[in-house]
Amino acid sequence: MNTFIESPFQKIAVEPTPNQTKLSPIGEIELRLQSKSQQLSAITPVPDQTNLPHRILVVDDDADARQLHVDVLTGCGYEVEAAKDGAAGWDALQAKTYNLVITDNEMPKMTGIEMLEKLFYARMPTLTIMATGCLPMNEFARKPWLRPDAVLQKPFANDDLVTTVKNVLRTDDGNDSCTGTILPKDP
Repeated sequence: MNTFIESPFQKIAVEPTPNQTKLSPIGEIELRLQSKSQQLSAITPVPDQTNLPHRILVVDDDADARQLHVDVLTGCGYEVEAAKDGAAGWDALQAKTYNLVITDNEMPKMTGIEMLEKLFYARMPTLTIMATGCLPMNEFARKPWLRPDAVLQKPFANDDLVTTVKNVLRTDDGNDSCTGTILPKDP
Protein backbone atom coordinates (compact mmCIF):
# COMPACT_ATOMS: atom_id res chain seq x y z
CA MET A 1 0.00 0.00 0.00
CA ASN A 2 1.35 3.41 -1.00
CA THR A 3 1.50 6.34 1.35
CA PHE A 4 1.23 9.85 -0.12
CA ILE A 5 3.14 12.80 1.22
CA GLU A 6 1.91 16.17 0.03
CA SER A 7 4.00 19.31 -0.07
CA PRO A 8 3.37 22.72 -1.57
CA PHE A 9 5.46 21.58 -4.55
CA GLN A 10 4.25 18.08 -5.30
CA LYS A 11 2.51 14.93 -4.09
CA ILE A 12 4.93 12.07 -3.46
CA ALA A 13 3.94 8.42 -3.49
CA VAL A 14 6.05 6.44 -1.07
CA GLU A 15 6.10 2.69 -1.30
CA PRO A 16 7.10 1.05 1.98
CA THR A 17 9.86 -1.53 1.98
CA PRO A 18 8.80 -5.20 2.44
CA ASN A 19 9.56 -5.11 6.18
CA GLN A 20 8.04 -1.67 6.71
CA THR A 21 4.30 -1.25 6.88
CA LYS A 22 4.07 2.42 7.80
CA LEU A 23 6.34 5.45 7.56
CA SER A 24 7.41 6.99 10.83
CA PRO A 25 6.87 10.76 11.28
CA ILE A 26 10.65 11.24 10.99
CA GLY A 27 10.71 9.36 7.68
CA GLU A 28 7.94 11.59 6.35
CA ILE A 29 9.85 14.73 7.36
CA GLU A 30 13.06 13.43 5.77
CA LEU A 31 11.24 12.70 2.52
CA ARG A 32 9.65 16.16 2.52
CA LEU A 33 12.99 17.86 3.12
CA GLN A 34 14.66 15.77 0.43
CA SER A 35 11.91 16.61 -2.05
CA LYS A 36 12.14 20.36 -1.35
CA SER A 37 15.93 20.39 -1.56
CA GLN A 38 15.85 18.54 -4.89
CA GLN A 39 13.39 21.06 -6.26
CA LEU A 40 15.31 24.03 -4.92
CA SER A 41 18.58 22.71 -6.35
CA ALA A 42 16.91 22.56 -9.77
CA ILE A 43 16.14 26.28 -9.63
CA THR A 44 18.83 28.35 -11.30
CA PRO A 45 19.47 31.62 -9.49
CA VAL A 46 18.81 34.74 -11.54
CA PRO A 47 21.67 37.23 -11.38
CA ASP A 48 20.85 40.71 -10.11
CA GLN A 49 20.33 42.69 -13.31
CA THR A 50 19.72 46.05 -11.67
CA ASN A 51 23.38 47.07 -11.70
CA LEU A 52 24.35 45.94 -15.18
CA PRO A 53 26.26 48.58 -17.15
CA HIS A 54 24.55 50.25 -20.07
CA ARG A 55 25.59 48.83 -23.44
CA ILE A 56 26.80 51.47 -25.89
CA LEU A 57 27.71 51.11 -29.55
CA VAL A 58 30.12 53.72 -30.97
CA VAL A 59 29.98 54.00 -34.77
CA ASP A 60 32.66 56.16 -36.38
CA ASP A 61 34.93 55.73 -39.39
CA ASP A 62 37.72 57.74 -37.69
CA ALA A 63 39.65 55.03 -35.84
CA ASP A 64 41.31 57.43 -33.38
CA ALA A 65 38.06 59.18 -32.43
CA ARG A 66 36.26 55.84 -32.17
CA GLN A 67 38.93 54.40 -29.86
CA LEU A 68 39.01 57.54 -27.71
CA HIS A 69 35.22 57.41 -27.23
CA VAL A 70 35.43 53.71 -26.34
CA ASP A 71 38.23 54.34 -23.82
CA VAL A 72 36.46 57.29 -22.18
CA LEU A 73 33.11 55.51 -21.86
CA THR A 74 34.65 52.20 -20.75
CA GLY A 75 36.53 54.15 -18.07
CA CYS A 76 33.15 55.40 -16.83
CA GLY A 77 31.85 51.86 -16.38
CA TYR A 78 29.85 51.48 -19.56
CA GLU A 79 30.01 48.34 -21.69
CA VAL A 80 31.16 49.71 -25.04
CA GLU A 81 31.59 48.16 -28.47
CA ALA A 82 32.67 49.87 -31.67
CA ALA A 83 31.92 49.67 -35.37
CA LYS A 84 34.05 51.14 -38.15
CA ASP A 85 31.20 52.46 -40.31
CA GLY A 86 27.42 52.60 -40.62
CA ALA A 87 27.10 49.20 -42.27
CA ALA A 88 29.16 47.50 -39.54
CA GLY A 89 27.12 49.43 -36.97
CA TRP A 90 23.87 48.17 -38.47
CA ASP A 91 25.20 44.59 -38.41
CA ALA A 92 26.13 45.00 -34.72
CA LEU A 93 22.65 46.37 -33.94
CA GLN A 94 21.05 43.33 -35.51
CA ALA A 95 23.28 40.96 -33.56
CA LYS A 96 23.00 42.57 -30.10
CA THR A 97 20.88 44.96 -28.11
CA TYR A 98 22.30 48.33 -27.08
CA ASN A 99 20.93 51.01 -24.78
CA LEU A 100 22.62 53.76 -26.77
CA VAL A 101 24.19 54.28 -30.20
CA ILE A 102 26.68 57.11 -30.70
CA THR A 103 27.18 57.64 -34.42
CA ASP A 104 29.03 59.88 -36.80
CA ASN A 105 27.11 60.92 -39.90
CA GLU A 106 29.47 61.05 -42.86
CA MET A 107 30.80 57.49 -43.14
CA PRO A 108 31.40 55.08 -46.01
CA LYS A 109 28.88 52.36 -46.86
CA MET A 110 26.09 53.84 -44.69
CA THR A 111 25.71 57.30 -43.20
CA GLY A 112 24.57 57.99 -39.67
CA ILE A 113 21.25 59.29 -41.04
CA GLU A 114 20.72 56.08 -43.02
CA MET A 115 21.41 54.06 -39.87
CA LEU A 116 18.96 56.19 -37.85
CA GLU A 117 16.38 55.62 -40.58
CA LYS A 118 16.92 51.85 -40.45
CA LEU A 119 16.59 51.94 -36.64
CA PHE A 120 13.33 53.86 -36.98
CA TYR A 121 11.78 51.53 -39.57
CA ALA A 122 12.99 48.42 -37.73
CA ARG A 123 11.32 49.82 -34.59
CA MET A 124 14.43 49.29 -32.51
CA PRO A 125 13.97 51.25 -29.27
CA THR A 126 17.55 52.50 -29.03
CA LEU A 127 18.62 55.91 -27.80
CA THR A 128 20.91 57.78 -30.18
CA ILE A 129 23.51 60.51 -30.10
CA MET A 130 24.82 61.93 -33.36
CA ALA A 131 28.43 63.02 -32.92
CA THR A 132 29.51 64.64 -36.16
CA GLY A 133 31.30 67.59 -37.67
CA CYS A 134 28.50 68.24 -40.14
CA LEU A 135 24.99 68.09 -38.74
CA PRO A 136 22.40 67.08 -41.35
CA MET A 137 19.90 69.80 -40.39
CA ASN A 138 18.09 69.55 -43.74
CA GLU A 139 17.46 65.85 -43.18
CA PHE A 140 16.20 66.50 -39.64
CA ALA A 141 13.87 69.22 -40.97
CA ARG A 142 12.48 66.92 -43.72
CA LYS A 143 12.28 63.85 -41.47
CA PRO A 144 11.88 65.01 -37.86
CA TRP A 145 11.39 61.42 -36.64
CA LEU A 146 15.08 60.83 -37.39
CA ARG A 147 16.25 63.40 -34.84
CA PRO A 148 18.63 61.76 -32.40
CA ASP A 149 18.15 62.08 -28.64
CA ALA A 150 21.19 64.37 -28.51
CA VAL A 151 23.76 65.92 -30.83
CA LEU A 152 27.47 66.54 -30.30
CA GLN A 153 29.18 68.86 -32.75
CA LYS A 154 32.78 67.77 -33.49
CA PRO A 155 35.22 68.60 -32.10
CA PHE A 156 33.92 68.16 -28.55
CA ALA A 157 35.55 67.55 -25.18
CA ASN A 158 35.49 64.18 -23.45
CA ASP A 159 33.57 65.82 -20.60
CA ASP A 160 30.87 66.81 -23.10
CA LEU A 161 30.67 63.22 -24.32
CA VAL A 162 30.28 61.82 -20.80
CA THR A 163 27.75 64.49 -19.77
CA THR A 164 25.68 63.93 -22.90
CA VAL A 165 25.72 60.14 -22.46
CA LYS A 166 24.65 60.48 -18.81
CA ASN A 167 21.88 62.89 -19.74
CA VAL A 168 20.55 60.67 -22.51
CA LEU A 169 20.72 57.54 -20.34
CA ARG A 170 19.63 59.50 -17.26
CA THR A 171 22.21 57.73 -15.13
CA ASP A 172 23.93 60.60 -13.36
CA ASP A 173 23.91 59.27 -9.81
CA GLY A 174 26.15 62.01 -8.49
CA ASN A 175 29.31 60.04 -9.16
CA ASP A 176 31.77 62.39 -10.79
CA SER A 177 34.49 59.78 -11.29
CA CYS A 178 34.23 60.15 -15.07
CA THR A 179 34.10 63.91 -15.45
CA GLY A 180 37.85 64.49 -15.67
CA THR A 181 39.26 65.07 -19.13
CA ILE A 182 40.95 62.02 -20.59
CA LEU A 183 43.63 62.93 -23.07
CA PRO A 184 44.20 60.91 -26.24
CA LYS A 185 46.95 58.29 -26.21
CA ASP A 186 50.33 59.37 -27.50
CA PRO A 187 50.85 58.35 -31.16
